[in-house]
This record gives sequence, structure tokens and C-alpha cells, in this order.
Amino acid sequence: MEYSLQTPLTTAALAPLKAGDTVLLSGVVYTARDAAHARMAALLDEGKPLPFALAGAAIYYVGPTPERPGCAIGAAGPTTAGRMDSFTPRLLGLGLAAMIGKGKRSDAVKAAVVQNGAVYLGAIGGAGALMAGSVKSCEIVAWPDLGCEAVRKLVVENMPLTVLLDAHGGDLYAAGPAAYLQSLQKAAK
Repeated sequence: MEYSLQTPLTTAALAPLKAGDTVLLSGVVYTARDAAHARMAALLDEGKPLPFALAGAAIYYVGPTPERPGCAIGAAGPTTAGRMDSFTPRLLGLGLAAMIGKGKRSDAVKAAVVQNGAVYLGAIGGAGALMAGSVKSCEIVAWPDLGCEAVRKLVVENMPLTVLLDAHGGDLYAAGPAAYLQSLQKAAK
């Protein structure tokens, strides 16, 4: 199925999603990669506020390239999400609703997604220009010294994504290959 979602996200809006569904996401999405996640963890450890509210937020694991004239952002393809796995359960517990990236997630992240009614959405790897086409504006909101890994506030419109982990324990990385193997077995009969 295909769903159109608007940030901030609610557990009620995410509940119908199943692994494999298509999402067209609009609204505010924050960027954060490894270095930004480490800084967010340090702020939380110190009892200080984060540079953006987590409640209902979506974080895109991306380090965009510099924008070309007339564009809001340069290429904006996803980075491997597993690098953020050690930080993710904590952020989900504080209200993070969606993560956008590529690649499998740890069992701890999968459990936290279910526990918090969140989702992990997949962006198309290798298609940074396609993903950038959904970005209407971009501004740095924290840690400009991190360069491409600074936290940015993106306003996106109909960003095309696929549900990789749903709030019910669905995992496209497990279900997809299993369905493919099943189809091969049926075809061989």
C-alpha cells in the first residue's frame, strides 16, 4: 500500500504501516549521522536539551553534498543506518518516530521500534539526486563545524520511502528474501 504522511508523526499515523509499504513523506525532517548522534548523546548525558524536539520527529541519516545554484540541497542519498544503532533505542524512547536510511538494523533497534510504535524507512541508496528532489528547503540548526554531518532541518515534499521496519515487528529485510525464496519454490513445482 502507499501512504502519504506529514510530520510530526504520531503512533496512530504509523500504526497502519507494514514492512514493504510505500510512504510519501512531507514536512520537517532532520538530518543526523554518526558525529551528530554522538553529540546528541553527550547533551542527553549532561541533561541538556537537543537542538530539535524529538517528539514525532523523523531523522534522515544523510550527509548531503553542497547545493548547486537554484537547488535547496545537493545529492542526499542515505547512509548506512547501523552506524546509529547504539544511539537509536534511547532516541526512540524519547519520542523519535521515524528514521530514514539504508541497511539492516540491530535486534535492539527492532525491539525499540516496536516498543515505541515507530518505523524505520528506507531511502533509495545510490539515488541521491532523486532524494534531493523532494527537499524544498534546508538550513543548518546545529553543529556547523561537522560539515556535511551538521544537523539540518529539511522541509520535504513527497519524499519516496519504503517501510523497512514497522511498529508490529515486520522487517522487510527478513520478509522480502523469504517471500522471494517461497516464490522460487512454487515456480519449481
